[in-house]
Amino acid sequence: MRGMSAPHLIFDRRLLRRRRDRAAQTQHRVTPVLEALAERLLDRLDDTTRRFACALEIGGRGLIAPALRGRGVDTVVSMDLSPRLAAGAGGLALVGDEEWLPFASGSFDLVVANLSLHWVNDLPGALAQIRQAMAPDGLFLATMPALGTLQPLREVLTGADASLRGGAAPRVSPFPELRDGAGLLQRAGFALPVADLEDVALAYRDPLLLLRDLQAAGETNAVLSRDNRIPPRALFPSALASLPAGPDGVPVTLRLLTLTGWSPGPDQPRPARPGSATARLADALGVPEQKTGEKPH
Repeated sequence: MRGMSAPHLIFDRRLLRRRRDRAAQTQHRVTPVLEALAERLLDRLDDTTRRFACALEIGGRGLIAPALRGRGVDTVVSMDLSPRLAAGAGGLALVGDEEWLPFASGSFDLVVANLSLHWVNDLPGALAQIRQAMAPDGLFLATMPALGTLQPLREVLTGADASLRGGAAPRVSPFPELRDGAGLLQRAGFALPVADLEDVALAYRDPLLLLRDLQAAGETNAVLSRDNRIPPRALFPSALASLPAGPDGVPVTLRLLTLTGWSPGPDQPRPARPGSATARLADALGVPEQKTGEKPH
């Protein structure tokens, strides 16, 4: 658009779509992990007594939509970048791009995006479009991997690349930080934004199975600046042999960033006006009040 700068392109979305298409046939290998992560996110719905009539789920891989219907949501629309994953959601489903949402303003009172937004080039723009598609006082829930996820794998691949080729190209996607979460929600216009982290611990007796699981889930490297050359034969054996192992195998930590926000509504709680307090904090705590700069007795 004229007068607006295009977002910096980080990910190859066409490649991502092809990999998610293939994952529709292979993700059953990691279904237990995907189901556990989906359940962690949907448990957040238990924190509200609100009943939702029309929900949009983005990138749910056929797991989120049935769970929402099972929780009493009247209408669930599923959207995925991959035609095959969208078809597997059942019910109302369509192929769509998180970067260009095809929905009218105020269409949904609940939006759930599970493990999909970390592949978006313009995350602030995608969040703003999601909020625009939400009705007043609607709830938004999302999870994505955060900085620290697969960090040992990132480090050993970088080290092996540097040793074998004298340089390194990105082989693990960049992930957002916790401190970015609430700020992104505020920037998109969400009210009551909350971002929190949870570490999910996994272990692999054979580290090669980690790479196979990432491939089965369609979560392999789709960074535009990736090295497209055939990697040296010794790259992955050398890197995987360097991963630290424990008694249960190679530990793998998934740092799960969860975002919660509400579309603005007239009945939401608002912060009190400065100076409107009618009680002193010192009285509530049962301690003497001290002025700024005074030393405590």
